[in-house]
Amino acid sequence: MVRLFGTDGVRGVANADLTAELALGLSVAAAHVLAEAGTFEGHRPTAVVGRDPRASGEFLEAAVVAGLASAGVDVLRVGVLPTPAVAYLTGALGADLGVMLSASHNPMPDNGIKFFARGGHKLADELENRIESVYGAHSSGEPWKRPTGAGVGRVRSYDEGFDNYVAHLIGVLPNRLDGLKVVLDEAHGAASRVSPEAFARAGADVVTIGADPDGLNINDGCGSTHLGLLKAAVVEHGADLGIAHDGDADRCLAVDAAGNEVDGDQILAVLALAMRETDGLRKNTVVGTVMSNLGFKLAMEREGVELVQTAVGDRYVLESMKEHGYALGGEQSGHVIILDHATTGDGTLTGLMLAARVAATGRGLAELAGVMERLPQVLINVPDVDKTRVATSTELTAAVADAERELGSTGRVLLRPSGTEPLVRVMVEAADIDQARSVAGRLADVVKSALG
Repeated sequence: MVRLFGTDGVRGVANADLTAELALGLSVAAAHVLAEAGTFEGHRPTAVVGRDPRASGEFLEAAVVAGLASAGVDVLRVGVLPTPAVAYLTGALGADLGVMLSASHNPMPDNGIKFFARGGHKLADELENRIESVYGAHSSGEPWKRPTGAGVGRVRSYDEGFDNYVAHLIGVLPNRLDGLKVVLDEAHGAASRVSPEAFARAGADVVTIGADPDGLNINDGCGSTHLGLLKAAVVEHGADLGIAHDGDADRCLAVDAAGNEVDGDQILAVLALAMRETDGLRKNTVVGTVMSNLGFKLAMEREGVELVQTAVGDRYVLESMKEHGYALGGEQSGHVIILDHATTGDGTLTGLMLAARVAATGRGLAELAGVMERLPQVLINVPDVDKTRVATSTELTAAVADAERELGSTGRVLLRPSGTEPLVRVMVEAADIDQARSVAGRLADVVKSALG
């Protein structure tokens, strides 16, 4: 059987790859595996279930709820809320697991299922593998153990989840946002109600765009993957800054008052220095990935902040943070994890913290983000090559060494095999964009000749 779980749950085209039958079966399997793993500790289990506004989320939610209840799990349906809200509520309510239905920044036809363990933490690979194994055994004919009578799970709506989550966000803010005008692009997604409410309660003058989800328009030309509308709106309304989320609001990108993008690396730089001032940056360290801009690394070195870099993916950032006790980490794409207040990337929390820093300092976002200079970064995907030989090709190793000598200390080369496609990604950073393009082009040609 083809592996179902990817780097962020199970995802695919709804009603084609991700069917109601699959959603129901995985939910039953998750209930059985977590019970066997001792998560339920002998008591009647409870699950928190939420979703983003996609039309397909309606029938997939019904399937997940049916699967969990049929396995003896009581279900709290929290409705349309961000992924980090489901994670937070799973922990805050003492639930045994959480389930979020979302395909994040993917287009509307896609959807996904993400499971959270007790405390609101993402499942370890070992638990995902066991869930998949149990589901596969059932699909091959092994019957489920089914409770009857009073043993079946009960289902109820938990409408208090919205206010509980917003109150949590406001409660962890270091200061209010009075005097700030903020434009919020909600991507017609899961934060369309939560984020404007949180910013308004914190004192900001809020303008919203992309906050009218109809089940079909999620991520459609708006949100963190399409910043054009937000840039224009910030300038039009004379706002201090703009915040953009993706469909499930675990990401945050920003726009300064002049309409310029502020990416995840810059947000991390601003928050790292803010947290250090209040002794919140544990071990004086921030966690990024190997794709973090070199300008971010140089800025942190200059400011005396340690940078730990992991493989690409917010799950690897989170693993490093939890293992070593770090408080802040994230990706250039806008996944920012503030571990003292969230168990996963939280776009609304990140946006609030960024705005709070602007309000507290009286400095514009452009000035704050100016702590780092984004070096030009060129990425070329080289398809149809043997990506398994990236590390062993002597020709490629020599070419990379030549490129690194040419770039010196103000440039960087990264060759990364794709995790899902037969291609190699060539990334080059340099102080000069023309030099970055030239070096990347030459390396791409070597990849083709050496690995083709």
